[in-house]
Amino acid sequence: MASEQDQNMHLVQDLRKRPGNDTCADCGASEPDWVSVNVGVFVCQSCSLIHRSIPSLSKVKSVLQDSWDTGEVERLASLGNSAAKAKYEQQVPPFYYRPTHTDCRILREQWIRAKYERNEFIHIEKQEPYSAGYREGFLWKRGRDNGQFLSRKFILTEREGALKYFNKQDAREPKAIMRIDTLNATFQPAKIGKPCGLQITYLKDNSTRNIFVYHEDSKEMVDWFNAIRAARFHYHQVAFPGANDEDLVPKLTRNFMKEGYMEKTGPKHTEGFKKRWFTMDDRRLMYFKDPLDAYARGEVFIGSKENSYTVLPGLPASIQGYHWQYGITIVTPDRKFLFACETEAEQKDWIAAFQKVVNRPMMPQEYAVEAHFKHKP
Repeated sequence: MASEQDQNMHLVQDLRKRPGNDTCADCGASEPDWVSVNVGVFVCQSCSLIHRSIPSLSKVKSVLQDSWDTGEVERLASLGNSAAKAKYEQQVPPFYYRPTHTDCRILREQWIRAKYERNEFIHIEKQEPYSAGYREGFLWKRGRDNGQFLSRKFILTEREGALKYFNKQDAREPKAIMRIDTLNATFQPAKIGKPCGLQITYLKDNSTRNIFVYHEDSKEMVDWFNAIRAARFHYHQVAFPGANDEDLVPKLTRNFMKEGYMEKTGPKHTEGFKKRWFTMDDRRLMYFKDPLDAYARGEVFIGSKENSYTVLPGLPASIQGYHWQYGITIVTPDRKFLFACETEAEQKDWIAAFQKVVNRPMMPQEYAVEAHFKHKP
């Protein structure tokens, strides 16, 4: 006859199959194998490590390996992911970023802390830092030319529709004014080399400009990120008065579709291929000499198949001068762009990213962007 411990373990495994419990309560990863006993939720391994690091949430158990007493099983049966969501996510602002399992640790950690430790979404008065419409503070910003990080004052003001930073503490004029309508922010800890590294992009004279910032305090950096999203949300509410929150939220910030090294050649296809860092941001394919450059060396607009854009594996037979064997040809109405990847896997990933964009019909405002690219000198 099965022991009580065995029965309890089977009961916990059955509870995990319940709707809601079959994905991580915090990041949505499938088949979570851990339980935060204090909160009564099923979580994935990486979120369980975050729960374990927070003293008030520290009791974490394995679904498959640990023994369970009857009281714990009953508590878990009465709680679970759906009940926890109803309690701890009552008042999540629509603009607040809900991380997925592919997001960096600090985004997931601050989401977990905001929910269970700070109860930010139960008590709405605790949300002031990122939803106020104005924020100022100091962030470490990477120097454009020397690569050194220096402390700079940043001000985000919805009223002025801008994020500004100042080179000197007492400076009256900002070094840069980044308009909220073209602003994007994405966490890039590996690229920047800082756990809280944030890449901010904006359009300057219709070209993309990158700045790289961080703060030692992960809550401070995530609050800045959500403040940018809040400002963008309120901007879009005014710009698109009839739109639902669900329509606006995907427009707030976006992660890059793909980044990595490829080789490229020039417009005449006669010069040698050069290795460049590429970033695919919506319909803009940008290339840089270094991943942390402020400006792209060039940008390619990628339209839709209805507008005569196609993506082909391989390079034309006559082409020479490439070192990497796995070619890609992007055909646009004006010319062909030739790239080469180091591995077949990279080639497939890039083609899939390009194909996704080409298969998507162009929006009316994207025709204006395409026209600008065509008239670039």
